[in-house]
Amino acid sequence: MAEKKNNRKNNKNYDEDYNPKFRRMRKKVCPLCADKNLKLDYKNAEQMKKFTNDKGKILPRRATGACSIHQRDITLAVKRARQIAILPYTQE
Repeated sequence: MAEKKNNRKNNKNYDEDYNPKFRRMRKKVCPLCADKNLKLDYKNAEQMKKFTNDKGKILPRRATGACSIHQRDITLAVKRARQIAILPYTQE
């Protein structure tokens, strides 16, 4: 019997479950771990806006790319900034 030839290119990313519609995403690097000089400051509104969406919600780890330790720090800083009215709770 003749065997079917596999027409795929020899690439280490291809496997049996290969689907061209779903590409592997590159793992995000935590911005706070990557730059040791970057300090998270709740009084800096521009920095806090990077971690909130347009409605004022805190972005999840999968969106920010932050590690779990720094995501907790981000959440705490955003909540502190909201408490002293640097950031709004909601934006309509």
